[in-house]
Amino acid sequence: MAAGVASVASFNGLFSIPTLAQETKKRGKKCILLWLCGAPSQFETWDPKPGTITGGPFGSIATSLPGIRISSLMPRCATIMDKLGVIRSMSTEPSEHFQGIDVLTRGEAPRPPFTRPILGSVVAERLGQLDSPVPQFVLLDPCPEGNEFKSFKAGNWAGWLGAEYGPVRSGGEYAIADILRPESIDGVDHEDREALRSFLSRKYQNDQRSQAAAGYNAAFDRVRGLMSCAPLFDLDTLPVADRERYGPGAFAQHALQARHLIENGSTFVMVANGMPWDNHVFQHEMHQMLVPEMDNVLFQLVTDLEQRGMLEDTLVIAMGEFGRTPWLNEARGRDHYSKAWSMAMAGGGIRGGVVVGGTDPMGFEVTDNAIDNRRLFATIFKALGIDAKEQYDLPDLPTFHRVEGNVQPIEELLIG
Repeated sequence: MAAGVASVASFNGLFSIPTLAQETKKRGKKCILLWLCGAPSQFETWDPKPGTITGGPFGSIATSLPGIRISSLMPRCATIMDKLGVIRSMSTEPSEHFQGIDVLTRGEAPRPPFTRPILGSVVAERLGQLDSPVPQFVLLDPCPEGNEFKSFKAGNWAGWLGAEYGPVRSGGEYAIADILRPESIDGVDHEDREALRSFLSRKYQNDQRSQAAAGYNAAFDRVRGLMSCAPLFDLDTLPVADRERYGPGAFAQHALQARHLIENGSTFVMVANGMPWDNHVFQHEMHQMLVPEMDNVLFQLVTDLEQRGMLEDTLVIAMGEFGRTPWLNEARGRDHYSKAWSMAMAGGGIRGGVVVGGTDPMGFEVTDNAIDNRRLFATIFKALGIDAKEQYDLPDLPTFHRVEGNVQPIEELLIG
């Protein structure tokens, strides 16, 4: 208990220093990615087809955007459609989870042996504060499983940017461990030990020009920061009323925690919960549970950010790796479908009240303004103020750009 109190005290003390608090929380573009892994159905969310053989049992409802209807499972998001930018014409290549996750989180298909950094790593590197005690890229995912997503999580997320731009993972059993100073070591002794370690390891790094030592030093710096801001990862410190508004599920609670982290200095927070959306069996029954939670989470998050004056600078993205088939399989599930699917964004440079593209009456094909992963990433980067065409500085490696090819962002989705 004493150590825990000391940790909270160190956090409060850290943010009571005006200049440090202002620097840590300084205004700048941020991003929260609600990663709906497994791939939600467009028919039960943003692009319903009620009354058709592909539409399923759920109806559609009017929204705050005249003439636009979404699934009846999403009454809360219907009230804030004027704040959302929805793409109904996503059309991408991969139709298997691992490949789809790879392309939709990195923006590009793999080019072995090189590893492109994930979106969160790029945003942390371009917009974050590497010397901040608060982690700039956080993954909140309590689920150790997740089939293909489990394999993906075990891989290299930061790629050629280096380990210092990888995520800090929290949630469930992935608590931030070993961050409290043992009571047997006083503060002065701890600082003296760290100063000696830092001097010797950085000397080795400089003398040997060792990238491994650089990563090691970056990891130590990150842990020192985590020791000072551990309470940010404690859900119990958040107001009970807020926790009740978001809902009791892990995904909902971590979406609230994402808001809290962004509010206190993080730059990119990815919220996931394993791979619950992969509904090859009992599609409608599963989505009847999953979609209302997502509906409430997105509503609460966008509303909270707006009320706190943060929505203008915080981009919220809600998407999976593809969509679901217009037909049901023999197990009453929808299978993978990447030809025509939907996603949503809000805030952070995105123009609200815009619906991009469309599909045919049965939802088989995109009929208007097909959007692939490259155009999506060009749009995300422009919304965040990052040059999508900029070349990575990678001596002795092939040429890579943040977004490959001569693609244009979706201008109608962007403010200014």
